[in-house]
Formats: sequence, C-alpha cells, structure tokens
Amino acid sequence: MSLQRVYLTTLVICFLTSLVVAKTPETLGRIERIDPALDNYVAEDAKIEVLAGGFTWTEGPLWIEDDTGGHLLFSDIPRNSIFRWSEARGIELFMNPSGYTGVTYYGLEPGTNGLALDAKGRLTACEHGDRRVSVLTRGGGKRTLVDSYQGRRLNSPNDLVFDSGGSIFFTDPPYGLPERESDPRRELDYCGVYRLDPNGALTLLTKQLTRPNGIGFSPDQKTLYVAQSDPDNPVWMAFPVNDDKTLGEGKVILDGKKYMEEFPGLPDGLAVASDGTVFGSGPGGIYVITPEGKLLGRLITAGRTSNCTFSSDGKTLYITADSYLCRIRIK
Repeated sequence: MSLQRVYLTTLVICFLTSLVVAKTPETLGRIERIDPALDNYVAEDAKIEVLAGGFTWTEGPLWIEDDTGGHLLFSDIPRNSIFRWSEARGIELFMNPSGYTGVTYYGLEPGTNGLALDAKGRLTACEHGDRRVSVLTRGGGKRTLVDSYQGRRLNSPNDLVFDSGGSIFFTDPPYGLPERESDPRRELDYCGVYRLDPNGALTLLTKQLTRPNGIGFSPDQKTLYVAQSDPDNPVWMAFPVNDDKTLGEGKVILDGKKYMEEFPGLPDGLAVASDGTVFGSGPGGIYVITPEGKLLGRLITAGRTSNCTFSSDGKTLYITADSYLCRIRIK
C-alpha cells in the first residue's frame, strides 16, 4: 500500500471516528425576520436542524432525487472528499479523493467545491486541486470538461450552474491554490466567470469581479446571480443574460459589508427559489433576498456558512455551515 493510500485511509478513519465522538447539537442559530414577507418562506417555529457534524469545511450541497426518497451529496474541501447523506443511512463516504489526485501535499482546500448534475444525471464538479471542471462518467472514471483558458490553467473552479441548453456557467477564484492569489502556479492574473458550451467552447463572460464565488440562475434564466467573496467588496451581483448567453452590465443587489461586523464569513454559495428569491450564504448564515435586492431576513447559524440548496420539491433547504450539515423546512 502506498504512503498516500495509507494517509487517505487514516484520514477517513479519523473522520468517521470524529463523527462518533464529536458533540453535535440538534439545532443551531435562529431566524431573523426583517420583513413580514419572510413568513411566506419560513414558518415562525422553524428550526435550523443539524443533520451531521465533525467535518472540516462543508460546501457544494447537491440534492439528488432517487427511488429511496433522495440523498444529498456535499464536499468536505480540506478532506478532499465528497460525502453522502440520506434520511435512511445517515452519512457515508461517497468519493475520496474528490478534487485533487496528485501525490504531494496541495494546500488546505484541495477537494471539490460546487457540485451539479448534467442533463444525463451525471455528477459534474468544480475541482480545486486539479483545477478543472469534471464529469463522473457512468461505469468509469472522470472526464475533464475544461481546465484551461487560452492555453493557461484555470485558478481553481469554485461553483457552477447549468442552463437549459446544457452550458455550464462557473466561477474561478484562487481559493483552491495553496497560496491563493500569490501562488506561483497561478497562470491567470484575474478571476473570471465563464461559460462552457456543450461543444467544448469556453467563453470568458466577465473578469470584473475580484473574487467571484457562488452562482445561480433566476427561474427564467434571464438573470445570473454571482456572489463575491471579497472582504473589501462583499456583494451579491445580478447580471442580465443576453440572447447569445453573454452577460450585460451587472448590478449590486445587496452589500454584505455591514453584516461582517456581526458575524464571520462572506457572500458565498447561493440557491434560487422557484419564485426567484435568492437564498445566499453570507456572514453568519443564509440571506433571503428578493430579485430587487430587498433583504427579507436571515437564517442565522452565527458561524461561517458556505452554501445551500433546495430539495427537488422545494420544501427543504439544506445548508453547509462550517463543520455542519444542516436543513430547515421551507413553506
């Protein structure tokens, strides 16, 4: 057995042990109602339930419907792993390694981040360590969908979303590089938002954002939302999507600067409800934002909160918050 495999095996054993011994609360945080309209989404007695704990840094939740009632996949980036949760079976290791397949140490965030399903139901992932967007083939290994732009390697793809035509829109900040923006392996001097078409063509949509992160579409796919995790400009942006799938001029729908004084964290992953309301992770929790930029309320975890996703029926919001996997019931 190689030293790397011994290390990975030990890591997984230690993780599973930590799940047993870690004291995981049943609930955490609170609901903050800023506008009465929040009652349309979250009941007054709703709680943020903790489904599992003991992780290092959870990210990229993805709900997958199946004949057993469905399950959730999510990344633990530092552990270079994807885990699976279901009501019936609890937590299981789904994939290790997930985002870095090298044989040497590769920083603190080598694993996968954002996860999505393509039109064929295949797992598509943003991989920090291997600096690519990949797809997991059925009955085989992964295929690289894209890992470079104009001959230069991407920074570390972070989050992704498919449009109805099968194009992938994704963000590419430097968070997965061992030394981040100053890493000598970095080949692009900007952080882009890209579109990868089914024919393999890659288009740079914008490089105006210094730290693009979470990404999602409005229900009609005429607006692309992008969260920016820059402490100097922590904002949620909305870009009009043109008929040719390029982006128009973006506008800020909410500035998170003042909320950083309360809680740790930055705008990060996001999910868009069927009526267009944005549920975006930010300082200390999930921010419920109308398409016009009105903050209705916050689902406060009080800690660093990375991302969220809806179940297929829209009645549950799953939240990745630091070392926890959580959920809250949605009306």
